[in-house]
Amino acid sequence: MKKIGLFGGTFDPPHNGHLLMANEVRFQLGLDEIWFIPNHHPPHKTDRRRADSHHRAKMVEAAIQSNPHFRLECIELEREGPSYTVETVELLKKRHPHEEFFFMIGADMVDYLPKWHRVQDLLQMITFIGMKRPGYQGETTYPLLFADVPLFDVSSTLIRQRIKLGEPVDYLIPDAVERYIKEHHLYES
Repeated sequence: MKKIGLFGGTFDPPHNGHLLMANEVRFQLGLDEIWFIPNHHPPHKTDRRRADSHHRAKMVEAAIQSNPHFRLECIELEREGPSYTVETVELLKKRHPHEEFFFMIGADMVDYLPKWHRVQDLLQMITFIGMKRPGYQGETTYPLLFADVPLFDVSSTLIRQRIKLGEPVDYLIPDAVERYIKEHHLYES
């Protein structure tokens, strides 16, 4: 039985902070693989336009290509409507009944857990792994594992803003992701 870390997000775009978190969680908790799951329509992010799903999946693919322990999982892009984690995990458990799943969340999502759709069901199916993040408490009464990830203050919002303004994103995103963004003119004004 493999131990699989599930890392969901918009990845709009994926950045080196995502890769650092995934690598640290895998190492610290002895996971076999990390599956990156770009979401189709995150229920908690309804206020802005995103790059098309296929672009976000391709950017994740480009970002993780050099790490044999990372994998792109497009299960949420196969469905319409909001991407609820509980439904994703139910499908993954049906497709991979012999794997043990862990779900990685940032400290901002730890604080938001009580509002998650069917969180009690999720707690029966997976173990949450909380990752520390500046500005968030990350405290909860739910049974979570925690990973101590080095702080790397970068966000997809920052990347999009810098690209829109024509500012450099060197060392913030993988070179392959930057090439993809330029080739497809993403996030330009």
